[in-house]
Parts: sequence; structure tokens; C-alpha cells
Amino acid sequence: MGLLSIIRKIKRKEKEMRILMVGLDNSGKTTIVLKINGEDTSVISPTLSFNIKTITYQNLKTSAKCMEMIFNFVRRVVDSSDLRRLDDCKMELDNLLKEERLSGASLLILANKQDIKGALTPEEIAKVLKLEAMDKTRHWQIVGCSANTGEGLLEGFDWLVQDVASRIYVLD
Repeated sequence: MGLLSIIRKIKRKEKEMRILMVGLDNSGKTTIVLKINGEDTSVISPTLSFNIKTITYQNLKTSAKCMEMIFNFVRRVVDSSDLRRLDDCKMELDNLLKEERLSGASLLILANKQDIKGALTPEEIAKVLKLEAMDKTRHWQIVGCSANTGEGLLEGFDWLVQDVASRIYVLD
């Protein structure tokens, strides 16, 4: 979305946001989007490339693009129970933060699968990903959640919507 497009939307008071939700395979991206949208999550097949879903959340139209594990794309839904792959997440986060097109973008990390015994806490994941060392101008948040139960999802999306809206939109 270019600057002119953003300005037009602000002038028309349209509230629309685009989210790129990426993560390692089987981290729960599609389940999260379906759960937020109030859709059935009982049968989900692996996403082979990407899917785009429109969500209406807090009177804000949101297009969420979910992408599966494709190297050179960021993965920011973290499977908190998959300890072996956290180094992959760290590497991909570092690559993401180098992308000029994403400078200034809000970063919400959903530490999914908190309902699984042995899952790392959001604080432990933040240490592994070295989030505190991130550029201080970057707005970020890590939230523990469960795509299956829905726990933590609203908290994460509330933060994301508020953070973006506070910098782009004038809230009613």
C-alpha cells in the first residue's frame, strides 16, 4: 500500500489495515486467523503457499495474508512447543528486521501453543529472539496464546490494532 493510498483512506476515514502473518509450518497461522474470524477450526489442511482472509476486528477491516514456511519470508507466529526451531525463528526475525519496506511496521509475535505442556513462556521466547536488543524505534509485543482455545488472541490483536491506529488513524 503506497503513501498516496494511505492518505486517501485517512481522508475518507476508511479504517483498513493489512497484516502479513508468517511463521514456520505448523505454527498455527491459519488456525489463528480462522479463530479470530469466528470460523470453524476443526478441519484445517496445510497451507501450501499463502491464503488471504478478510477479518473485521474492532470496526477495522483487516486483510491477513498467511504464508507458510518459504525462506526469505518472516515467520512470526512462533510454535512455543517446538524448541528445536527457535533458532530458525531468530534467524528469520533478524532477516525481517533488515527489510527496508517493513521499517516502522508494528511487530506482534504470537507465542502460540501455550496450552501444550513444556511450551516456552513468552518471556523465554523473547530472550531467545533477543527482542530487548531490537532497535528502540520498533514497536513490538510478544503475547502468549493458544490458537485452539483462543486464549491470548484478542489481547494480541488489541495491541496490534491500537499500535497501528495510534500512529496512522485518528481513533473515534
